Amino acid sequence: MALLEWNDRLSVNIREIDDQHKKLVDMVNRLHNAMKEGKADAIVMQIVEEMKKYAASHFATEERHMKTHGYPDYPVHKAEHDKFVAKVVAVEKDLKTGKCAMSMDILNFLSNWLVNHIKGTDKKYSPFLNKAGVV
Repeated sequence: MALLEWNDRLSVNIREIDDQHKKLVDMVNRLHNAMKEGKADAIVMQIVEEMKKYAASHFATEERHMKTHGYPDYPVHKAEHDKFVAKVVAVEKDLKTGKCAMSMDILNFLSNWLVNHIKGTDKKYSPFLNKAGVV
């Protein structure tokens, strides 16, 4: 069973961004499955690295749309992205150096942050960007 399931409540009504969010949900589920199945640490690390890179690319897409259309809460939204990236980089470093092991706490942080960010912060820009013609 998937840890996260995509549904319409997660949609921001922008196809490109919804597709990216779906991929991030899939990555969280892959990470969950790898952990549940006791996969090697190298595989778990590979998924964490992939998620970090993809999240950065996704954030760049969102931020480009916000900047292009003058979204007024852009600085606050970008700060959330930056804080998330810093946390993931720190977790990745700790995993690589053995300071911590991949745990359900880390997985829960990733999944909760993603869902809460989409339902909260991302949903705020949706009407603004939709009105600007971004669909």
